[in-house]
Amino acid sequence: MIKDRKFEWGLILLNQPYNCKNSSHVCSNFHDTIEFIGRRWMGVIIYTLMSGPKRYYEIVASIPGISDRLLTERLNELVKEGLVTKNFLESSVKKVEYELTPSGLALQEVIIAVRDWIGLREALQNKIEND
Repeated sequence: MIKDRKFEWGLILLNQPYNCKNSSHVCSNFHDTIEFIGRRWMGVIIYTLMSGPKRYYEIVASIPGISDRLLTERLNELVKEGLVTKNFLESSVKKVEYELTPSGLALQEVIIAVRDWIGLREALQNKIEND
């Protein structure tokens, strides 16, 4: 649980840096945010939803190894924090679709930067091993 306070996602949307009162220590909001995004499967779920709205079974198919229980738990957390919306589709059968909110979409640059860093790190590691 995220210490009963909402993140300041609006600052991300405005592309303004978050200023901590004491810059010599790790800001608690920064720490809480990194811990939240870094939770098991959280970043992968956000990455999966970056390509557009998905139904539950589409998310499961995109993430091999995730359990139904954990996926449901993480999606509920993302909905609660306002990063994902749960849309109920009109039909005779109950259908639900998950989609990133504007706050969730604002994380795209962060997720892409992590993905790119992984590629860079692997390339550097391969270069070191081959030299």
